[in-house]
Amino acid sequence: MSAAMVKGWCPGALRPMQSGDGLVVRVRPFGGRLDAAQISGLARLAERHGNGLIDVTSRANLQIRGVSEGSHRLLRDGLSQLALLDPDADTESRRNILVTPFWRAGDETQALAAELEEALENSVLALPTKFGFAIDDGTSRVLAGDSADVRIERDGAGGLLVRANGASLGRSVGRGEAVTAALALATWFVTSGGARDGRGRMAAHLAAGAALPDALRGEAEPVPIMAAARPGLYPQGAMVGVAFGQMPHATLSQFAGCGHALRMTPWRMVLSEGKRTMPSTPGLITEAYDPALRVIACSGAPRCREAHADTRALAAALAPNIGAAARLHVSGCAKGCAHSGAAAITLVATGAGFDLVRGGSTRDEPILRGLNRDDIVGNPSMLMGGH
Repeated sequence: MSAAMVKGWCPGALRPMQSGDGLVVRVRPFGGRLDAAQISGLARLAERHGNGLIDVTSRANLQIRGVSEGSHRLLRDGLSQLALLDPDADTESRRNILVTPFWRAGDETQALAAELEEALENSVLALPTKFGFAIDDGTSRVLAGDSADVRIERDGAGGLLVRANGASLGRSVGRGEAVTAALALATWFVTSGGARDGRGRMAAHLAAGAALPDALRGEAEPVPIMAAARPGLYPQGAMVGVAFGQMPHATLSQFAGCGHALRMTPWRMVLSEGKRTMPSTPGLITEAYDPALRVIACSGAPRCREAHADTRALAAALAPNIGAAARLHVSGCAKGCAHSGAAAITLVATGAGFDLVRGGSTRDEPILRGLNRDDIVGNPSMLMGGH
């Protein structure tokens, strides 16, 4: 595994992060949703104050890339006019909330999200910047495999439960208790030593031996996990993938032109609310089994100054050779920003070539080191152990 500088925090709109192509400004939609005016406004801001490229992240956020120090203030003012800005950087860093995109009008999802956002704004909790919440309150769970530390879900009878990530069972709660219970779990996490030096995750805290107090422990079993979402038409609208999680501002503008809101997902897909046909815009993934869905790649060089290689070009070349059930992760360095978990195949760029990890993440020991890009493309079977 190669060395890389791990910052331990995520960018925001008020606290951007420097990258190879300028500042990265992360926009966190409230309720996991952008209306048509916000979509159009974001596209204009990305064109005027960035380099026109927009990332769709695994945290269900958008990132405007290529922002200069001088243009950041103007961008921030524009985000405020679009009602997409938190009151301060501390509130912004706490507001890490995943929201199921499959909610229906009149259910409790958006109300729960708004209540949790308000509670986090009024909180003084010093949560790690990667600590997050998930509102996954449908009849099946769709966010179970995505990054969150406190989860609001449902049980088989339709009741709400609040569950610490890493615990198999949750505590049954009434509608009025759900957000309070979620904040209580987060408070316990901090006071019991789960957060150290601005870092820490709930599952790791429990795995290390921390025991939930009786008041926060429950016996409620969450509903089953839904099969992974894929591009296609759903009752809520059209689910569309974004190739390698990045699109030009013009593509975002086209979503706005349809007049439909966008619901964000942590799967590098967006749901165009109420849309009944799939778009035909280049760079969008509309087929359920498109090979591009099998690969994950970070920004890579030259967009990221930490990256040692152009990850996306390699990922695109390898995608057709990856088995339908496999997942390839190509990372420009050992940080694994695009995907923190394990993948069937992980390629980590280093100064000496690519390291290969099978069935692991960028943090695991590679089985092969210093692979040449052209050799990988010419003989992709080597990735799965072939010759």
